[in-house]
Amino acid sequence: MTPEKVLDALRNVQEPDLGKDIVTLNMVKDIVISGNMVSFTVVLTTPACPMKDMIGRACENAVKLLVNKEAIVKVNFTANTSTNRQDPGAVLPKVKNIIAVISGKGGVGKSTVSANLALALAQNGAKVGLMDADIYGPSVPIMFGVRGERPMMKSMGEGQKGMIVPLERFGIKLMSIGLLVDEKNAVIWRGPMASSAIRQFVTDVLWDELDYLVIDMPPGTGDIHLTLVQTVPVTGAVIVTTPQDVALADAKKAIGMFSQAQIKVPIIGLVENMSYFVPAELPDNKYYIFGKEGGKRLAEEYDIPFLGQIPLVQSIREGGDMGIPIMMSDDTITRQAFEEFAANATRSIAMRNANVSAAKVAEVID
Repeated sequence: MTPEKVLDALRNVQEPDLGKDIVTLNMVKDIVISGNMVSFTVVLTTPACPMKDMIGRACENAVKLLVNKEAIVKVNFTANTSTNRQDPGAVLPKVKNIIAVISGKGGVGKSTVSANLALALAQNGAKVGLMDADIYGPSVPIMFGVRGERPMMKSMGEGQKGMIVPLERFGIKLMSIGLLVDEKNAVIWRGPMASSAIRQFVTDVLWDELDYLVIDMPPGTGDIHLTLVQTVPVTGAVIVTTPQDVALADAKKAIGMFSQAQIKVPIIGLVENMSYFVPAELPDNKYYIFGKEGGKRLAEEYDIPFLGQIPLVQSIREGGDMGIPIMMSDDTITRQAFEEFAANATRSIAMRNANVSAAKVAEVID
């Protein structure tokens, strides 16, 4: 065995999402050969890569089939999260991907989806932050059990302004207006004030190095959405809907907003929440309370990736109210649904980063 022969064999292993072999993509590093032992490192596009096991098996099979059938193959994995930010600039310079989770209307479980997407990404080894941009109805403090806690300020040195240090919970960084304002007080702000708060969450919070910053957007298509895309280069948007026609009609508006030529934010995909009800005592039964597969049909209509279906389960609500999101529980049905959704979102982001031109701050015509 030689490194050259091993590399030639690995040219037959495709990265399934990017459509090229892992050698051409420069994903193979540090080949070490000793007798029948061979080890090498595959550099993934994200720590949360859902195809890792499949790629590992394909590498082992390629070496044994094409180089040495007696080979003992050890495949190591590391990750260099892909990004399409060619010049990070001054805004969130250490954040590789910014994901806006949006819906056309309230009540579709967008905050639940945002929270559990962030947790699913983090549990696969990614560095993740969650920004609650819903100024008028912040949910993060309740859902993560940090009600009443306040973030600290950190001095950045002489002559520099202090930065807000986000709270950390379950391995992810959190920021919400609910951590700065008493929850008994309503936030009665006009649009410019709310937009100013979002800009501060971007520029005055010490997010540091992140693979993914998930932003839980408010419902609708208003000032805060425009402010966000004008302030930061958003990698893409995840659309959240429920199956019924009323929600789908508003989801179309959200898709339409982010598809406009002057905004140019790619749609990562659409996830259907509350797809069906599953009672805990009858886990094999599905009741389609809000209709069936409306989100899937909408994704097909607009030719955007369909990221998955999240069931309506009592434990999701209970976990959110108790400050322990479902991804931190033992509920296997719902955890699996969120894991599959996060895996599909991760794949879609990697493909967008490989094929879409560099994300730039949108120039919105007011």
